[in-house]
Amino acid sequence: MSSSNTIHQAVEKWLLDIVIGLNLCPFAAKPQRNGQIDIQISQAKNLVELNQEVIDVLIKLDEIPAEQLDTLLLVVPRQLRDFYEYNDYLDMVDQLIEEQDRIGVYQVASFHPEYRFDGTVANSVENLTNKAPYPILHFIREDSLAAAVDKYPNPEQIPEDNIEKMHKLSKEEIRRLFPYIRK
Repeated sequence: MSSSNTIHQAVEKWLLDIVIGLNLCPFAAKPQRNGQIDIQISQAKNLVELNQEVIDVLIKLDEIPAEQLDTLLLVVPRQLRDFYEYNDYLDMVDQLIEEQDRIGVYQVASFHPEYRFDGTVANSVENLTNKAPYPILHFIREDSLAAAVDKYPNPEQIPEDNIEKMHKLSKEEIRRLFPYIRK
């Protein structure tokens, strides 16, 4: 198992090179520049512990103002390695958000090394938009997202633009940017 420092570095590289570098999320660069993104490495040994970490993330986001902490990436290197297990766990995250009375306050975006959109085959290029070196639960403040989307022309076009960007990458660029993808 990689050390927390190694995991953090891999996720930070992914964030800088792919999410921001390829402009997959046009809203990520500003909070990154301002130091408002927290990358937290889960220490959970089981799903019960992970549930508690998710609750702790929600509490942390409640306690720290958006000006200091706008968004949080909970990296889950020891759990949810199987994509379908991870995908099922997203329902639990939504349930925890509901139980903490945080619907409409926070939402979660999902990233995984084996990410697969419904209706695609495993190695479809469009899946690259949500592939990351480790399973990641990205907690987003809905107010921050709404403010960013309001300033962005055609936000509904972002997913299609991202798929187009992935199709334009050469095989060498894909190998370089996504070294963690299983062949």
